[in-house]
Amino acid sequence: QVQLVESGGGSVQAGGSLRLSCTVSVGSGHAGWSWCMGWFRQAPGQRREGVAGINLEGRTTVSDSLKGRFTISQDKEKNILYLQMNSLKPEDTAMYYCAARTPYNCDLLDVDNFRGQGTQVTVSS
Repeated sequence: QVQLVESGGGSVQAGGSLRLSCTVSVGSGHAGWSWCMGWFRQAPGQRREGVAGINLEGRTTVSDSLKGRFTISQDKEKNILYLQMNSLKPEDTAMYYCAARTPYNCDLLDVDNFRGQGTQVTVSS
């Protein structure tokens, strides 16, 4: 089992910033696996949208529509994944999920093999 716990969501005004964190715990049954990590989001009534990801070599990818505002990073020693979100817009309002993906799914930012419970981000105008 891979357990993911998100934090850092909240309510901000447009133009503000938030940093989301995801604490990653890998159970003994999956400890030998390698996982691609990332974030996706979903707003009510909307399709899931891939946000950003990190592959096994540490290369980062951010959705084209979010480049320049969102940054993904990780602290491997602490097993924490981050999503820095700047210049937030009302359309960024959504539940944000941390995701772990197998290498086969690594480039699919809107796919998860494991995901957390999500953290809500609300941006007001």
